[in-house]
Amino acid sequence: MQSMVSEKNVLVIGGGLAGLTAALHLNKSGMEVTVVERHGYPRHKVCGEYVSNEVLPYFDWLGINFQALSPSNLRTLRYTTLSGRVLESQLPLGGFGLSRYAMDELLYRVLLSRGVKVVFDAVREVSYHNERFSVTTASGSIFRAAVVIGAFGKLSALSKKGKNVARASSPAVAVKAHYRYDGDFPAEEVSLHNFSGGYCGVSMVENHQLNICYLADYASFKKSGNIKTFQQNVLKGNRFLKEVLERSTIIGEGPVSVGQLSFGRQPAVQDHMLMIGDTAGLIHPLCGNGMAMAVGSAKVSCELIVAFLRDGLLRRKEMESRYQKAWNEAFGNRMWAARMLSALGKSTVLQGLAMESLGRFPLLFKKMIESTHGKPISIKGL
Repeated sequence: MQSMVSEKNVLVIGGGLAGLTAALHLNKSGMEVTVVERHGYPRHKVCGEYVSNEVLPYFDWLGINFQALSPSNLRTLRYTTLSGRVLESQLPLGGFGLSRYAMDELLYRVLLSRGVKVVFDAVREVSYHNERFSVTTASGSIFRAAVVIGAFGKLSALSKKGKNVARASSPAVAVKAHYRYDGDFPAEEVSLHNFSGGYCGVSMVENHQLNICYLADYASFKKSGNIKTFQQNVLKGNRFLKEVLERSTIIGEGPVSVGQLSFGRQPAVQDHMLMIGDTAGLIHPLCGNGMAMAVGSAKVSCELIVAFLRDGLLRRKEMESRYQKAWNEAFGNRMWAARMLSALGKSTVLQGLAMESLGRFPLLFKKMIESTHGKPISIKGL
């Protein structure tokens, strides 16, 4: 049977938050775009599900209003350590809590209503020759496109084929589930709890559900054998987290998890593909702002694609170099701050010294949190 070949302007590989946002942007800009995504909607994903309000102007421009999904309104951050220390601060700009189950489904439905094609298939190979991409899927379909956006994350088989894939010296595992809380959990609070070998984020999403998502060193997690034992023996070492877990009842079938996570540096352009979201670099969950970065990277890449493909203002090489530079300027400092905060949390001695200093100078803690957040995403073009 002969493979079907489709000619496209832009192909987005991956239909997570970054990929769906990019497709919405390109469609609004009058460009033909197709999304290839392996899994259907709706679905749960391992994610802290906190989004900084910096994304709201951009989503307004895209014609997306998440208020219909009744997200939580998040305003404060609370950070606790194993030793019992607590720091609190206001979140820069504030944010909202919304499950990826609801958010991605909404974006997908809006794309369909606007005539954007979403193909459910797994990409097996991407090649580039003579200014065109050829993308082959598991079903045998072949797509040819002028531009390809890589939004397939850090864990896909396609990502692992990359020439510059970062390898983790100490890989991590992440686990997430939604819970019902027995009591009055502070609805406007994002709490981050340090435990031996990792961090756990807790905050409300829609329908009064509590998102509990944690990241742990894989070696430490493996010793426990399973999620239940790890939570009982390790997570509950933090007394604040223990109280939350003991008053929470899981909703649905159970936790979802991903392993072998790497937080190494990644190129924003690889084999002429523009990488967005986690594909371009996974920010440490301690910063709780990966979703806003995914949205921001989609916006930056799409503006350059429009200038290159629709308006003819840029050559491909210039588009690629500008994107790499823009990505570094927008997210480089945030990634660095995330790595520093992560390293700080892993050292009991350093953490104790830092907590003592931050306790004396609360404005310093506020500045640290601000360093992991951006300004409102405005629509200014190039």
